[in-house]
Formats: sequence, structure tokens, C-alpha cells
Amino acid sequence: MDLISEYWIYFPAFVAVITILVFVHEYGHYKIARLCGVKVDVFSIGFGKELFGWYDKNGCRWRISAIPFGGYVKFFGDAGVASNAESGLEALSEEEKSVSFHHKKLWQRAAVVAAGPAANYLFAIVALTILFLTLGQAHTPPIATKVIDDSAAMSAGIEPGDRILSVNGEEIDSFEQLRQKVVVGLNEPLNMKIDRGGEIVFLDITPKIVEHVDADGNVQKIGQLGIRSEKREFRQHGLFSAMGSAVDQTWFVTTATLKGAGQMITGARDTKELSGPIGILKMSGDAAKRGSSLSDNLLSLFNFMIFVSISLGLINLFPIPMLDGGHLLFYVIEAIKGKPLGEKYMEFGFRIGLTLVLMLMIFATWNDLNKYLFKDSLDFLTGLFS
Repeated sequence: MDLISEYWIYFPAFVAVITILVFVHEYGHYKIARLCGVKVDVFSIGFGKELFGWYDKNGCRWRISAIPFGGYVKFFGDAGVASNAESGLEALSEEEKSVSFHHKKLWQRAAVVAAGPAANYLFAIVALTILFLTLGQAHTPPIATKVIDDSAAMSAGIEPGDRILSVNGEEIDSFEQLRQKVVVGLNEPLNMKIDRGGEIVFLDITPKIVEHVDADGNVQKIGQLGIRSEKREFRQHGLFSAMGSAVDQTWFVTTATLKGAGQMITGARDTKELSGPIGILKMSGDAAKRGSSLSDNLLSLFNFMIFVSISLGLINLFPIPMLDGGHLLFYVIEAIKGKPLGEKYMEFGFRIGLTLVLMLMIFATWNDLNKYLFKDSLDFLTGLFS
């Protein structure tokens, strides 16, 4: 009974995160499609059997389906949920062609496809802007109040009281900004400009790579300097300042994710850090119960949702057929050639894309099972499904 009371929140939190973000993503496709005069046949949250649904005045079937792990928008002329063209498009009447997605101009099709990831990014920026306006932004001055023994910082000569002004020529405004660069960069050499009691000092420092266990029990390799800053403030923002900080934060998450993916490819970062649906489920539940009150829990889950929204937008831009980025790649080729790729090549591309996506999903799920089932978290899944 204790396990049930501890883990009951995980699945509802996961469904809430996925449902909201899938709706945001698909609504981006839907809205731009309608603006471009495309008829939308189906707007589905989830896959599989329809649980309930309704038709709007434009004939679109809005539906909630049984499997809450995604969603799709089906345009008029699509053969399936991947927006590949059905056969016999040329047999359509002129009136039908005027509302068919596949008969729209290239820029219109590209705009419709790009609108999904763009909606996820817009959601993140708007959400962060609201948070920064209402609550302020956590801020720690980039001052080393303590230098850890035998650390990279101590070896390089950083002293307590040093204020970091810039790293590799980039101005540093907060300790969080410094930490972000170091954590993601692993052991990349850094050239630091430091204010030491009014004297400008330049130091070269190479962070150490350490394994960090986060609040959710995930093990990650990160870069570490070995300095601490104990002063914490909340920076208040006006509208434009909050928007600027929201864009900066969104840009950092995007570049850090890309950098992490590159480090996995080169072997600098362990691929075991990659998470799949089970990992997102666990992190959703952990976020939903991290605070000391209901409002704190909701705020924590909202922050996690912002991060997932950015990740969802970015992943969908990868140039893999089946994803939005794969469609955009085909449109780039079409723009260069002056005509669409042949149906045979498109079909081959979609099969490769589907294979890659399934392989990545299986690999990420295997990682999740190793982290949360095969190691020391058997109680988690036992409680979740009991």
C-alpha cells in the first residue's frame, strides 16, 4: 500500500506532460495548415483505438485515442499519419487539389511541417517568460566563495573571492551560466578572465570529468571546476528582459542537447545517459512530487515540461525521415532539383527513418530498464504497476 501511495502520481504526471506537449506540437501543424488552406481530416491525441471524439465545423475529426504516447494530424491527401502522399492524387478534382496538403506550394508545405517544432519552442519561451516575470530568475553571482581541495580550480590557481568575468571570450553574468558551460563541455580547456580584488587575471583551466547522480538517480558524466558560490539572489525582469532570458535559456538547452548528442557519438559521453519513455515517465513523476506543497509540485512539473518541450521540438527537427526534419530535408532536395523526389525514393527513406526511430526507441528503453528495473529500482516499477 505504501508503494502505491508513493508511485501513483507517476503515470498521471507522464500522461499530462505528453498530452499537453503533443497537443502543442500538433496544433502548430494544424494551425498553419488551416492558414494555408489545407483541409485537416484528423487531429488525434494518442494512437490506436479512438476513445471519444467529435467533428468541428470544417469536418476535422478531433479524437482522443487509447495509447497516450504521441499524436498526429492527418491532412487531406495523406496516406497515413507520417504525411506521406496517398496514391491517385492526380485523380483529385481541382476543388480537392485546392485543399490537399500535397498540392500546396513548397514554402507552404515546409511552413506546415516546421510549425510543429516551432510550437514546442514557442511554448517553452512563453512559459519561461511567464515564470521569470512572476517569480524572477534564480541568480548566483559568478564569485568563487570556496575552492575545493585537489580540484581543477585549485590546480589552476583560482582563489576564494575571484569573480569570473568571461570564459573563452564570452562574458559570464552568473554562476549558473558558468556551470552550464563547464558541465556540458566536460574537459574542454577554458581560458578565464578573472577580477581578483580589482586586478585582472587570466587563467587556463581544464575541468575534471566526474560522474554525477541527479535527484532522479540518473548517472551522468559532467565537467567540474571545483568552486562554489554560496550567495543566491532572484533577478527581477521586465517583459523584454524576461523574454530575452527565456530565449537564452531555450538556446542553451538546445545547444547543450546537441553537444551531448555529439559527445555520445564520439564516445566522450556514455550512451547510457540516453533516456526513453520509461525514463520520461519516472522523471515526470519525480518532478510532480519534488516540492513540499502542491504548488511546488506543479511548478516543478511545469519546469520539467518546458525542458521536454524544447527536447521534443529539437528531436523532431533531426533530418530523419518519419520526423518533421526528414520532411524538411526532402523539401530542400525538392527546392534544389526543382521537383519532388520520386515515390520510390520517398518510400525507401521513410522505411529507413522508421527503422532508425524504432532502433533508437528500443535502445533508450533498454537503458531505462537497466537504470530503473535491472539495478536498484525494482520497487519503483513494482509499486507503479501493482
